[in-house]
Amino acid sequence: LKAMHRIDPQLQMLDAELDATDDTDASAQDAIKEQIAAREELLKPVYLQAATEFADLHDKTGRMKAKGVIKEAVPWARSREYFFYLAKRRIAQDNYVSQLKAADSSLDTNGALDILKGMCSADWEDNNAVLEYYSANDAAITTKISEMKTASIKAKIEALQKELGE
Repeated sequence: LKAMHRIDPQLQMLDAELDATDDTDASAQDAIKEQIAAREELLKPVYLQAATEFADLHDKTGRMKAKGVIKEAVPWARSREYFFYLAKRRIAQDNYVSQLKAADSSLDTNGALDILKGMCSADWEDNNAVLEYYSANDAAITTKISEMKTASIKAKIEALQKELGE
């Protein structure tokens, strides 16, 4: 209704008339309010159609996928399973990423994800398969994190020695 009053010139005129009437002239105010209500009812279908079209253009899965907001549309029947495995994968993955970043301070999140992606033999887009890979290869991932930590410490020591030597 607010959009109608902002856009429609006739409603703006009626609003101005309503504001201009005396508070004591109740019959004139009632007549103007009736005209406003009639005009709102006349415009409702047009504004409803425009709002529906606007929402359809923005909230459809095809549009969201084209904009890169989502990777894929999830069928309702599979949604619970899909989001369960997505959440479990992200929890495990975020844990490994934080460990990698702690082991090597030069790594950012994308760099840590690239290391995990390089190690992963499963289909990276399949959350369940990646989660199974993480579970089955936890020791290998932990070893890689330890190796990276050792390499990072060695690099820091070498940098400090080089700095002292100069």
